[in-house]
Amino acid sequence: MIPKLLNIGFGNVVVASRVVAIVTPSSAPMKRLKEGAREVGMLVDATQGRRTRSIIITDSNHVILSAVQADTVTQRFISDEKEE
Repeated sequence: MIPKLLNIGFGNVVVASRVVAIVTPSSAPMKRLKEGAREVGMLVDATQGRRTRSIIITDSNHVILSAVQADTVTQRFISDEKEE
C-alpha cells in the first residue's frame, strides 16, 4: 500500500496520515512551538527561504514549516481524504 502524500509546496511532501495539525504561525504559542522544535532538532524548514505561512505538526512531534497558506494545505489534505 502506497502512503498518501500531502504537497506542502515547492516540491516538498509529507505523509498525510502522519499529520496531526495544520496551523497558522502568527500566534505567540505557535512561535514558541517553532522555537522549541528548533532547540530539540525536530524542526523541518520546507519554506525554501520564503516566509512561513503554515506550520504542520506530525504524530512524531516534528514541526514542519511551509511557505504555503494553511488554508491551501488544509484544502489539499481534505481533497486527498475525499479521494479515498
